[in-house]
Amino acid sequence: MSDILVIGHRNPDTDAICSAIGYAEFKRRTGMRNVEAARCGDTNDRIDFVLKSFLVPPPRFVSDVSPKVRDVMQTNVIAVPPAASVSEALGIMDERNIRVLPVLNEDRSCRGLLSLFKLSKFFFAPGNRLFDSRRVVASMRHLARTLEGKLLFSVDPDREEDLVMMIGAMSLEAFAERLDTYPRDKLVVVVGDRWDIQNLAIRERVRLVIVTGGLHIEPKTIESAKKNEVSLIVSPHDTATTAMLCRGAISVSHMLHEHFLTFREDESLTDVQAVATASAFQAFPVVDRTGRTVGILSKSDFLKKVDRKLILVDHNELSQAVAGADKVEILEIIDHHRIGALTTQQPILFRNEPVGSTSTIVADCFFRYGVELPPSIAGLLLAGLVSDTLNLTSPTTTARDAEILGRLEKISGVNATEFTEKLFASGSLLTTKPATQAITTDCKEYVENGRTFSVAQIEELGFDQFWKRKAEVLTALDAYREQRGYYMATLLVTDVVLQGSLLLVAGEKTFLDKVDYPKLEPGIFQLDGVVSRKKQLLPYLTHCLAQVKN
Repeated sequence: MSDILVIGHRNPDTDAICSAIGYAEFKRRTGMRNVEAARCGDTNDRIDFVLKSFLVPPPRFVSDVSPKVRDVMQTNVIAVPPAASVSEALGIMDERNIRVLPVLNEDRSCRGLLSLFKLSKFFFAPGNRLFDSRRVVASMRHLARTLEGKLLFSVDPDREEDLVMMIGAMSLEAFAERLDTYPRDKLVVVVGDRWDIQNLAIRERVRLVIVTGGLHIEPKTIESAKKNEVSLIVSPHDTATTAMLCRGAISVSHMLHEHFLTFREDESLTDVQAVATASAFQAFPVVDRTGRTVGILSKSDFLKKVDRKLILVDHNELSQAVAGADKVEILEIIDHHRIGALTTQQPILFRNEPVGSTSTIVADCFFRYGVELPPSIAGLLLAGLVSDTLNLTSPTTTARDAEILGRLEKISGVNATEFTEKLFASGSLLTTKPATQAITTDCKEYVENGRTFSVAQIEELGFDQFWKRKAEVLTALDAYREQRGYYMATLLVTDVVLQGSLLLVAGEKTFLDKVDYPKLEPGIFQLDGVVSRKKQLLPYLTHCLAQVKN
């Protein structure tokens, strides 16, 4: 994810998308690095039409900008397979200076964790379990590989066995006496150049003889081992080192912590921090949605700073912003709506102008600072401007919008009037979308006097399609209000040709009684000459709310 995202409000309209793309381009051309346009909602048919018209891809979808596990995790996962030896694992942990090592299956799922604490308990057995210090769990071939030795002969070399190690560092008589202490088929004899002990161990048919120091073994000794079916390994190390490495030949699958914590890469850092801090482990596997291990999160990673920043366009209220906006730094706000409740930790650039669209302000940035405006970006800004001002017919339109639009027409080579007709004909939400989607495609949330409510808008060419789906739309609006727990949910259906609207309200009767526009049916009001949610409807709704007693 880029360091700086230029992003519009949830359920973005054409102006939000176009101004985000345009302002990101302006910031890049004026020296800002790692800046990218983004969106936190789906596009619609009209937005798609605009983007296709100017051959511009949609901004990347980002549903949540709060710091995630993936933002701080270590992506270079150092791991071993379950068949690796403890000796190999310890070598990796020492070389990489890590205390916890994941053991991964072939499909990258995590089998368990290795910890230095558990390995140290294995190598240094307590006084009441001294016999464990002579236990060897491995196959003949695995032992030879761990010892970097040579397997001269073996019976069933790949079978893992639980064996007992005995050091042949005593008199022949004492050795012979001790042989009777253990089952021969479980005995590993580690011995140097004591030919007498080598041959006695072979004659007694122990499971394995390991000759240390890389010493030469007589051919007749090898033949005797084959005859008695005694496995034979030559180790290049001295006896003490060989004995230690024999213990380390055990596969890591026997040393695992099989009960461990994993986190998903898309989990919120804030949500997982308390759980991680309370855990005895120092590191945690991070998995993707398929369960593949994609990273490691250590406790020290929580100290890393996530350097993600936002530039908000076409809104200035956190209730309308992308999820997690309150968890990251907001650098700038470029908007043309009322100023809502939003606080920042430091001063920021806040450009809020009473013009018809945010695209107007973004285009003005290019013109004011003499920055070259590419024709495709000029076309997008033109689309955002005519969409929000209904091609300069909305009451929100200013002389500045008209001036900017004229300059955008010249640069883009697009006739605004012709483009507006194509734009509003490109997609009727009430024709192409289920009612549940149509009422939320361009929907904003507001808080006024402690009451939370939503105001959505649908722009259509006439009201015919609405009246066909009236019951479905009213039901969806009421369900949306109940689902979100809003005081009320409203929908403005605007006829862009006749420049008038229908207002649908799902809410308490005490509020409905305050609406004094002509009521056509229960919950449906006729608003002639009202086309602007921002400048006409929202002030009226807040006026009605102020008259409702708590």
